[in-house]
Amino acid sequence: MQSVSRLVSRSSSLVAAIAVVAALSVATAQAQSSARVPGGDAAKGKGHYADVNGIKLYYEIQGSGKPLVLLHGGLGAIEMFGPNLEALAKNHQVIGVDLQGHGRTADIDRALSVLFMADDIAALIKHLGLQRADVMGYSLGGGVALLTAIRHPEVVDKLVVVSTPFRRNGFYPDILAQQGQVTAAAAEGMKQTPMYQMYASLAPRPQDWARLLGKIGDAMKVDFDYSEQIKRIKATTLIVAGDADIFPPAHAVEMFALLGGGQRDGGWDGSGRPKSRLAILPGLTHYTMFNSPAVVAVAIPFLDEIPPIGK
Repeated sequence: MQSVSRLVSRSSSLVAAIAVVAALSVATAQAQSSARVPGGDAAKGKGHYADVNGIKLYYEIQGSGKPLVLLHGGLGAIEMFGPNLEALAKNHQVIGVDLQGHGRTADIDRALSVLFMADDIAALIKHLGLQRADVMGYSLGGGVALLTAIRHPEVVDKLVVVSTPFRRNGFYPDILAQQGQVTAAAAEGMKQTPMYQMYASLAPRPQDWARLLGKIGDAMKVDFDYSEQIKRIKATTLIVAGDADIFPPAHAVEMFALLGGGQRDGGWDGSGRPKSRLAILPGLTHYTMFNSPAVVAVAIPFLDEIPPIGK
């Protein structure tokens, strides 16, 4: 029988990206060694809390330019993006957020739901006095970003969704089979991992670790399918997936089609291109995506592109 910690480390869903230990070890080491990574600023008290929807939502701002809200994956925090955050901040005002129960944002008495967290992000954008912002998220953060665009289209300009399925049965069958194994009982076995070490160093209440795993496990049991809602998304969207992701590339292609992509030839002058974009990145897994330079290599040109008139 596999150990609890091994089972947990292999489980994934829309609301949790429990990355392999080696990958998060790299991200954690990068965060600790770089003074410009937001975690270093947080230790010096440069972060902020926004009181929105009954939660004290932690965020940090780095860089200048058009606002970009950046959302981490499950069991992560702002730090997990490593040098990708710095790359984005060269030409954007990056607003990194620790989602409910993650990082420096303490949990509250409500379910860990992408719907609630999407409402938090929309409220944060308004709290900051921004009319609109680009929103980019990975895994759990990608689900939150997607639901922000669906539920609050008035605050989202461009949308970047990284390694995030849009319906539960989009996962590979073995991933679905593993999801029920993430529970609060796994907490003790996970305490030797960099995920817990980062959590314990940042969380206002480190004793909530088991509670977080329990809530993630509960969220994994919830069925979802946002196919119809995606058809109505107004934000110009970039879908990013790996060719070795936790769902087949065809799932990302299907989401692209829901946004109007892949329906016709783009034309010699590009006039037939859809407004949204799709990137299937070679050699990347769900567990290497969040700090891969290949992600920002496609995201930055997309974010910087000025859409043609009428698009």
